[in-house]
Amino acid sequence: MFERIANGWALTVHSFRVLRMDKQLMVFPLFSGVACLLVFASFVLPLWGTGNLDLLWEDGKLPTNPLAYVLLFAFYFVNYLVIVFFNAALISCAMIRFGGGTPTLGDGLSAASARLPQIVGWALVSATVGFVLRIIESQSEKAGQFVAALLGMAWGVMTYFVVPVLVVEQVGPIDAVKRSTSLLRKSWGESAAANITMGPIIFLAYLLALLPLGAGTLIGSTASMIIGIALTAILWIVISLASAAVHSILLTALYLYASQGSTAPEFDEQSLASAFRQK
Repeated sequence: MFERIANGWALTVHSFRVLRMDKQLMVFPLFSGVACLLVFASFVLPLWGTGNLDLLWEDGKLPTNPLAYVLLFAFYFVNYLVIVFFNAALISCAMIRFGGGTPTLGDGLSAASARLPQIVGWALVSATVGFVLRIIESQSEKAGQFVAALLGMAWGVMTYFVVPVLVVEQVGPIDAVKRSTSLLRKSWGESAAANITMGPIIFLAYLLALLPLGAGTLIGSTASMIIGIALTAILWIVISLASAAVHSILLTALYLYASQGSTAPEFDEQSLASAFRQK
């Protein structure tokens, strides 16, 4: 276990180095976040403006109005479509970098657009699963939430490699899930260790980002407080974008090794070879 965590640390460091070479990759999580906010606003604001917001949410439970289910499913679908599209663009850029090229934002967007049928299919499947889990969760305050959380966790594990599979192998959503599950059996130890290792690094970064806020509070003036809050907020946004980009870079490197046995030039072959060694 300690060896896997050490390998996870090494891969996380290598992923950050890739991001340092291609800082523009952080734009994709930014695009995704902004687009998701626009999607949310496009659904909520018209309902709020017409006084029908309770159509989607009523006393913490889903309403019985059939239109509410249609709107909720549509929201899930569009939201997943946006997230998967920009994630596919980022992974495409990572594949270009690992292949020896220098990716641009246009390269990523073009690659994701070329995979649009697969992305739409996967967004439809993801929306269906998310929709069903939401219904299960709403049926019972405690039991429903517990069951939905377990099913959601299992689904997340099974579909860990789905987006790289969609980008590279161009298969349909069902085949992508099967392929993802197969690859995960080979890479589960390192995938888990790398993500567990990344968590404390990101958490520490968030804590350090509180320093401007703390300094502004110690100084005590209104201007220093405003500056401190602004700097901390900006740092938190940058950290969020960087962590999302690094996660996709790491995911791509793990997929590349698990599926093709190839080590990305920016990564340590020894760490990957040790991580995927059968024990």
